Amino acid sequence: MGTVTITVDSTEAFRQRVKAAFSGKRQAERISFESFDLLWKVLAPNRMALVQAMTGAGPISLREVARRVGRDVRAVHSDVHMLLQAGVLRKDDGGRIEFPYTAVHVEFTLKTAA
Repeated sequence: MGTVTITVDSTEAFRQRVKAAFSGKRQAERISFESFDLLWKVLAPNRMALVQAMTGAGPISLREVARRVGRDVRAVHSDVHMLLQAGVLRKDDGGRIEFPYTAVHVEFTLKTAA
């Protein structure tokens, strides 16, 4: 796969994309979060390092991910589990994990507090 865009989107923006997809309009690959706080919680620096190490790598083992980021397998396990639950990573039939994109674009807008 190509580039995935990680965004912070309102529920309405998400609904509009789903509606467009169901009407046959091709949608770009996206991983959306409801808030900046949620994005930051899921993609904390240690987890983002995992995503970076896995970008374009194809399916790899948990041990290989840990080796690539220079961390203990047990420490990486909980971060990988969180990213799997959030839908950022995928697991193949053989149990290997994958970030199926070759590039990441992060897009969000911070506005003044109301």
